[in-house]
This record gives sequence, structure tokens and C-alpha cells, in this order.
Amino acid sequence: MYSLILSFTPTLAQAWGLLSIAIAFEVVGTTCMKLSHGFTHLLPSVMMFVCYGLAFSCNTFATKTLDLSITYAVWSGVGTVATAFIGMYFFREPATALKLVSITLITIGIMGLHTASRLQASA
Repeated sequence: MYSLILSFTPTLAQAWGLLSIAIAFEVVGTTCMKLSHGFTHLLPSVMMFVCYGLAFSCNTFATKTLDLSITYAVWSGVGTVATAFIGMYFFREPATALKLVSITLITIGIMGLHTASRLQASA
């Protein structure tokens, strides 16, 4: 069973799906980091490690199909944007003009990388 899991190589659609799942786990893990209050709350502390473990596992399988540069840039970029919005909405962090412009630039960069990977795959 273990060797079957390790030999799994995702299709392109599966790799993007795994990357999406990795991003979701990373965002939840980062939110749990804030909720753990420096490891003083047990459940968010444990959930942070579980979520990061699952995020890195999904990300590892995604890199079997997707280029590392694309995978990491999309993972970190989307995670950054999602985490920034969670911080502003749930933790009442200020939504300054500079933050919003920066988030927009990150989003444009992510879209450019995704387009580049699609063009490369079709060539």
C-alpha cells in the first residue's frame, strides 16, 4: 500500500487539484498558528502541525507533475493573498491601500505564472 502511494504520479488536473488542497491546508495551518497564541492553546497548535504536514504532502505530489517554480510560486502567492484577507476580515487587521495594491500585484503575478504553465503544457 505504501509503495502504491509513493508511486502515484498525478495527471495535470490532479496536480492542480492537489496544489489547491495544499494551499487550503497551508492557509488553515497559518490561521491556526495565530489562534495558538504562541503554542498556549493545544488544539490550534496541534492543528497547525497537522495542516502543514498535509499541505507539504499534497505539495510534494503536485511537484511530481508541475514545475517546482510554478508550484511554489502559486502555493505561496495564493496562500499569502488568502491569509492576508483572513487577517483583515477575521482578525481585524488594517486593510490599507498599500496592502490591497500589493495583494493585487501578487494576484496578477499568480495569474501570469498559471498562464505560463498552461502555455508550456500546450506546446
